[in-house]
Amino acid sequence: MAVLDAVATREATAGPDREKALVALLVQARARRAEFGAQQQISADVVDLLREAGVYRALVARRFGGDEMSPSDFLRLIERISIADGSTGWVASFGFSAVYLSALPVATLEKMYADGPDVIFAGGIFPPQKAVPVDGGLEVSGRWSWGSGSTGADLIGVGIKVEGGGSTGGLPLIAVMPADKVQIAPNWDVIGLKGTGSHDMVVDKVVVPEEWTFVRGGASSLDTPLYQYPSMPLAAQVLAVVGLGVARAAIDELIGIAGGRTSITGQPTMADRAYVQSDLAKAEAALRSARAFFYEITDEAYATLVAGDPLSVETRALLRLASTNAARVGADVAQTVYRLMGTTGVFASHPIAQYLQDAMIVPQHAFLADSTWQNAGRVLLGLDAPAGFP
Repeated sequence: MAVLDAVATREATAGPDREKALVALLVQARARRAEFGAQQQISADVVDLLREAGVYRALVARRFGGDEMSPSDFLRLIERISIADGSTGWVASFGFSAVYLSALPVATLEKMYADGPDVIFAGGIFPPQKAVPVDGGLEVSGRWSWGSGSTGADLIGVGIKVEGGGSTGGLPLIAVMPADKVQIAPNWDVIGLKGTGSHDMVVDKVVVPEEWTFVRGGASSLDTPLYQYPSMPLAAQVLAVVGLGVARAAIDELIGIAGGRTSITGQPTMADRAYVQSDLAKAEAALRSARAFFYEITDEAYATLVAGDPLSVETRALLRLASTNAARVGADVAQTVYRLMGTTGVFASHPIAQYLQDAMIVPQHAFLADSTWQNAGRVLLGLDAPAGFP
């Protein structure tokens, strides 16, 4: 009973403590966007706030001390962070990795979370590099791109290929290793989401035990509903929701400015211009509509799993479709706001310019590419789904 009381007390106090850390995180993320962009990564103290706010334990199984949060609750958390800063939201989104890391053996997961559930994972998959079987596991060497959040990670996973290693069903094989075994090669010189630290990662002859490798998108070792949620659609969702958050921030910025901004040409204040009123309303409707579809299908899919039923291929396709739609609408809304702001938005230091740049990056991700529209359409028409989709 004493143990149960201690657990109840810890859970009762965790909420206020985490909310306090989250509020501090949002303040710091909003105020320090330029700093993150200039240094091409989120500052270490803000990564610590992400950890304190529970971002990295959110989707960890309760059996390992995590929150085992529902997908929608996690996505709303990332959306909230992204409203403050897109780069911070993008880095936070990789807290979802706990779901596909659950494909590791349970014994490995127990080791991973032995010191607590707040483990930060990052990684890069492409291009997969050759791994050589040796005593103790697989010897891994190579260079990988797109290592978002790798500068603040505890563990890093990289894509590998093993000759004669058997079929993975076309899904990538990932080798997980301590972050101090990986050299970060700074090269993240981009126009948006500058603070994500998505640098290259270099590994030289690191031996990874086979029990620390897994097929990304493979079957989970855990059997509760969260770990039956399809990891690849979730990987797309956590990125798409960053676009929704950034677009929300852009609209709010416009509303905050419009009432007091006059024109040097003598036009009415921005808020009094008919085209601003109309286009703002259209942007608000588009964003809310995309967001409603996004969360509706997420909740529908998770409820199906909680009920003990499998997801249909159509539901999986709709998860992907809602993500691509959210990313595209987020970018379109940010572009509308930029256009309405006129010359104000052209200055690199202005928030509107930053929102535009961040939002335009999101749908460029391969998970959210235009091919998703065609692939989802094929599934909805009853045709065969392309390999790896959904």
